[in-house]
Amino acid sequence: MSEIPVQRHMLAGRELLVALPPEGAIARPVPLLFIHGAFSDAWLWADNFLPWFAGQGYRSHAVTFSGHGNSKGGADLDSLAIADYVEDAALAVAWLQQQYPRLPALIGHSMGGFVIQKYLEHYHAPAADLLCAVPPQGLLLSQFNLFARKPGLLMELHNLLRGKAVEPETVRTALFAQPVSRATLERVGAHLQRESQRAFWDMSVFDLPRLPADRRPPLLILGAEKDELVPAFLVEATARTYALEAHIFKGMGHAVTHERDWPLVAQKVKDWLDETL
Repeated sequence: MSEIPVQRHMLAGRELLVALPPEGAIARPVPLLFIHGAFSDAWLWADNFLPWFAGQGYRSHAVTFSGHGNSKGGADLDSLAIADYVEDAALAVAWLQQQYPRLPALIGHSMGGFVIQKYLEHYHAPAADLLCAVPPQGLLLSQFNLFARKPGLLMELHNLLRGKAVEPETVRTALFAQPVSRATLERVGAHLQRESQRAFWDMSVFDLPRLPADRRPPLLILGAEKDELVPAFLVEATARTYALEAHIFKGMGHAVTHERDWPLVAQKVKDWLDETL
């Protein structure tokens, strides 16, 4: 979507994707670090969000968790906990601190939003956006809801958890509510991968966030009306937990980074960042 290139770096075996403002542009003082969700890696942000935010003057970065994508640790994926993903994010932040004078704002999608909530128990950030994020109450209610409404889709997701490939129509049902091309479905599907079962247990019962008010930065909580995986009512529950209001995007599914109206999501995040930082 943009001529702004996305560069790839490796940090102690973790992949970091970087998109910088055009040469000669004045960069905003606070960089951004994007955190991907389950079954995915930093590519989630590379198609649209990284170059778009770089074009708005934000130095934009996305880390790939251990065991995902081009990062190390694939052979040990099922032993990886949410705490390991938190430390992957901390590693990326430490690198950014060497590059820039300000800590990055954090933007997390789905499991990435859950990781941010756990990260903030131990580390500071100037602002954080939870985008279709797993709520602090965990995944169980989401799974019960999906079982009641679309048990076949829940089974397909469990198959993906064990490493089985999914069909494009399953990708459409799980992630999209708006019209989407076959090419996009195939591209997204090609980047899906197995996820750590330990991390899923952590998000269900064993390592839920306990984020006291005095450790919370400004938070933006966004969701999607047609989200099958993290329904809007759970996004609203997250907002109530943090005494905030959620913004729910009408007619959109879980893959707000790739839905037809993704620029509306990016613009909402940017406007909030501009006001907050």
